[in-house]
Amino acid sequence: MSPERIKLAIQKSGRLTDQSLELVTRCGLKYSRGKDQLVCYGENLPLDILLVRDDDIPGLVQDDVCDLGIVGLNVIEEKRLEFAARATAPPFEQVMTLDFGRCRLALAVPEEFDYGGPAALRGRRIATSYPRILGRWLATRGLEADIVALSGAVEIAPRLGRADLICDLVSSGSTLAANRLREVETVLDSQAALIRTPVPVSSAKREWMERLLVRMDGVQQVRESKYIMLHAPRAALPRITALLPGSEHPTILPLEGTDEKVALHAVCRENVFWETLESLKAAGASAILVLPVEKMLA
Repeated sequence: MSPERIKLAIQKSGRLTDQSLELVTRCGLKYSRGKDQLVCYGENLPLDILLVRDDDIPGLVQDDVCDLGIVGLNVIEEKRLEFAARATAPPFEQVMTLDFGRCRLALAVPEEFDYGGPAALRGRRIATSYPRILGRWLATRGLEADIVALSGAVEIAPRLGRADLICDLVSSGSTLAANRLREVETVLDSQAALIRTPVPVSSAKREWMERLLVRMDGVQQVRESKYIMLHAPRAALPRITALLPGSEHPTILPLEGTDEKVALHAVCRENVFWETLESLKAAGASAILVLPVEKMLA
């Protein structure tokens, strides 16, 4: 790979993989990838993707092996606390949060556990892959517990007798239910985020990195955005514009042959539900058309 090519690390398999690849594809990247290969080579942009373990991504960015990385805030925060304990600044920069991969780091207890609040954690054994985040959460509440650090299979620790409860990532909660656990406290809300190396890069590479960041921001802006066109009585415009979700300044256009009605065009940066359309119709709107927005630059 040319040294002028940008290298982006993403999770090779897991909850962030597909949406990370979708993000760079929507940013215009066409890439080739052989079967079982861990590198995707950009064909039309100077960008290559490395598919790695999510826990390795901050280290790859830290060591300047990769220029950028997409990883969960849970991993970022655990690494930040690790470097804080060494009294050193984290060797990566968080650029932006990404609108996918939402989950939470949560405490979960066995179904029969009598949980009456955080005080019930005192002296308990808590299994987790995020000992520093959990330790901070306990410390801010004046609680002392035995943190059992595990690298995987945290949810089975209570059944194996290794812990009384767990602190693990939760999205749907199905894994907890399958292991007869119930969620009791949220320790950290997480989602995907983009990090980059603090190491200076060439002007050519920096220009392409900035272009990629602008494209990612544009993709995020339109993820739930819709373009709405409708006809409306002039007198009803204040009520109708107030109903448009996430819209700033709609465009108002005259309609041929009438002064009483106008055409309204607006980009709504929130999802548009059937209830929204019904409310618009009740307010006097007609000929309502909703279209997806593929790309947008502010």
